Amino acid sequence: MGRWLKPDVYPLIGAMSLVTGMCIFQLTRNVFLNPDVRVSKSNRQSAVPENEEEGERYSQHAFRRFVSAHRPEVFPAINRFFSGFSAK
Repeated sequence: MGRWLKPDVYPLIGAMSLVTGMCIFQLTRNVFLNPDVRVSKSNRQSAVPENEEEGERYSQHAFRRFVSAHRPEVFPAINRFFSGFSAK
């Protein structure tokens, strides 16, 4: 196995494992929580579901609410320094 699994490949395996895990998480989340996905036969009977509040809950999840409360800056102190803006 040492011939196939060299230490140079470990970062690639780590990155690919992370991306694969993210894809599996998103697919599982969509199958079980997305109001537009209907797996059971009873849910597929209705052509247009009337579940606006469920769709709102799905799209405005906790992480999105947390991120929307913050400014989209990576380094706010550096941005304020170079723009001359002083927040009080």
